[in-house]
Amino acid sequence: MSSHPDIDMMSFTGSTRAGVAVAQAAAPTVKRVAQELGGKSANIILDDADFEKVISRDVAGMCSNSGQSCNAGTRMLVPAARMAEAAAIAKEAAAKLVVGPPDAEGTTTGPVVSEAQFNKIQGLIQKGIEEGATLESGGPGRPEGLDKGYYVRPTVFSNVEPSMTVAEEEIFGPVLVLIGYEDEADAIRIANDTVYGLSGYVSSSDLDHARSVARQIRTGMIHINGASLAMDVPFGGYKQSGNGREFGVHGLKEFLEAKSMFGYNP
Repeated sequence: MSSHPDIDMMSFTGSTRAGVAVAQAAAPTVKRVAQELGGKSANIILDDADFEKVISRDVAGMCSNSGQSCNAGTRMLVPAARMAEAAAIAKEAAAKLVVGPPDAEGTTTGPVVSEAQFNKIQGLIQKGIEEGATLESGGPGRPEGLDKGYYVRPTVFSNVEPSMTVAEEEIFGPVLVLIGYEDEADAIRIANDTVYGLSGYVSSSDLDHARSVARQIRTGMIHINGASLAMDVPFGGYKQSGNGREFGVHGLKEFLEAKSMFGYNP
């Protein structure tokens, strides 16, 4: 990292591990660091949500960009009593995704970025199987008909415990885990029980209900009922998901410093 005196800060987007290295390298010259790092965002499906609509929508959304989104809702929290129902819907939604070359007609999910990332995802899928999660769809290996390229099968695990590796580690691929919760307080506890705090998702047929739960999630961003990102509001997280903000006024302020001029007006 440069020690040039005119460079006052570093802005970094990437993994939490790399962000730590950037912060350490910036420390000797006391540079400010704005970071947008990893995530393992919880997607709380409240009991009063339209399961068919919401789960189908969010499986497809999680697999956009081949699952390589730091803010992807990769932990789907559903009422434990409705796990089988939620898993069936998620399985059906995953089956509708078309994995293939980005320029091919009908493709919805392309390859992941590199061999190293492909291998990491494969290892974590296998870890989920070994730790006892129920494999609903996908799994190790490439999709049928694709014998080369870094293509990953859209994978859904159900009956996942919060302590499992696939529920704790950022996979950065098209892999969704379904975790059951006993009641609303339990859902909020599970959602917040992570070293990350980038994004979160809450769906309910009652907007006030969704808002109430959203306020209790310790993340820098929350999507209510599938709402999209907006470029005029801050993007960034809490905890090990970073300490900076992008977008809008807050994003611009990251690059500014205050300067006082005493005696400017006599």
